[in-house]
Amino acid sequence: MRKLKLQMQLSVDGFCGGPNGELDRMTWDWDDELKNYVSDLTNSFDTILLGRKMTDGFVSHWTNIVENQPDSPEYKSAKIFVDTPKIVFTKSLNESKWANTKLAKSDVKDEVKALKEKNGKDIIVYGGAEFVSSLVKNNLIDEYYLFINPAVIGKGLTIFNEVKSIFKLKLVESRSYECGIVLNKYANIS
Repeated sequence: MRKLKLQMQLSVDGFCGGPNGELDRMTWDWDDELKNYVSDLTNSFDTILLGRKMTDGFVSHWTNIVENQPDSPEYKSAKIFVDTPKIVFTKSLNESKWANTKLAKSDVKDEVKALKEKNGKDIIVYGGAEFVSSLVKNNLIDEYYLFINPAVIGKGLTIFNEVKSIFKLKLVESRSYECGIVLNKYANIS
């Protein structure tokens, strides 16, 4: 069975964005070791899950790099993100306006379980906060890749606000990087 992996950047106090989704607390001066780790993670999946609110920014950012910045150091990753099939979870859209993207409109638990049972590489989810929160609430994430940025913001968006019961995680790996980010990888053992 395929795994659902979450790759999320958080502040030290557990927020994935400011109160209005601001990302100014994120560290972008990644060292080569961190870039290589994320590149290896990127090669482990063949499907991307996104919430509707995050999709426009995600798709347009990476498409812009592929179409207009072939010399960008992010080009290789951008090409993967553009070419990889994406599934957008939405209640409000009836058709996708994005290339290589399908809409999921059914119950999140049913949709994710069906995706996990298909053949292929693993599945990754990047966000947004509300969508990831629904995955956490329903205990659907198998591996958490939490990139802790060296910032405290005090209040903001969290992915753990709807947890109804305890589920257990096992720390599989913890690494620190020169830029100040600490990666904590957890396996869901519930």
